[in-house]
Amino acid sequence: MANHKSAAKRARTSLRRNTINGKTLSGVRTLEKKLRKTLAGKNKEDSAKALVAFESSIAKAAQKGRVHVRTASRKISRLSKAVAAL
Repeated sequence: MANHKSAAKRARTSLRRNTINGKTLSGVRTLEKKLRKTLAGKNKEDSAKALVAFESSIAKAAQKGRVHVRTASRKISRLSKAVAAL
């Protein structure tokens, strides 16, 4: 338990951020799974739509520091390449 007012606020803030970060990452992972599923089904139109949604969400997450920028860039690049190969 926090002994100072500032430590108590820090604990509250940390919990709030943890929740927000978890929701963001969960959403990104869900979109990535959907994209990979459409890639496995070899449906180019659905894959292209899923890629746009995934790219947008992971770029926002990277911009806010929830995902490392290079990790986001690498995933976008590899999945874009896979969609283009269909």
